[in-house]
Amino acid sequence: MINHETKYWYLKNHKLFSNLNPQEVKEICLISNFKTAQKGEAIFFNHDDVQRVYTVKRGTIKIIENDADGNEVIKDILQSGDLFGQFTLSDNQTNEYAVAVSDRVTCCSFTVADFEYILAHNPSLALHYTKLIGFRLKRLENRYANLMFKDVRTRFRLFLADWASKEGQAQEGKILLTNYLTHQDIASLICATRQTVTQLFSECKQQGVLDYTRNTIEIIKPLA
Repeated sequence: MINHETKYWYLKNHKLFSNLNPQEVKEICLISNFKTAQKGEAIFFNHDDVQRVYTVKRGTIKIIENDADGNEVIKDILQSGDLFGQFTLSDNQTNEYAVAVSDRVTCCSFTVADFEYILAHNPSLALHYTKLIGFRLKRLENRYANLMFKDVRTRFRLFLADWASKEGQAQEGKILLTNYLTHQDIASLICATRQTVTQLFSECKQQGVLDYTRNTIEIIKPLA
């Protein structure tokens, strides 16, 4: 159970709410809900009775959607500060859900009705929110452009380079990544097959570009 003080400082330090005064943050605390999940646990289902806007407080999640054949397709990987759920504030129903991929994940959520009320009474917050959604949609647009116009080998390297820029740790001239994604996860994100991803990892290892184990990826040479 997360206490009120922890809620306050998380919201106060969040990029979306950081410009609000202390009283406004305290009021938002009253309508926020926090949930903790362990690795592999689902955090929300988009067809729940109460639609919610979520933000990641701690950890890493993957957004999954079931295709027409019932297969799981990863749509995005999100981390601290990122928004998910019904963040467009629309009534559209999808088969999306979120799953924790790090050992411990904590998320903050608001009902869509409460969140719309917050935005209606804080015009500057509404503007900031619009900008954050714009950045999120632009990132997705760039990803889809890569899928359309770049070959699978380039997509693979760009994905690893982007991952390394966000989470990699410099270590003796190399970049070390904690690997929480399966080859099938990466295949879904770059629109490839698992076999192709496995082949590309082996190819990069043979070329001395990277080394990897089940739990780590060590990037030795620039990927892009």
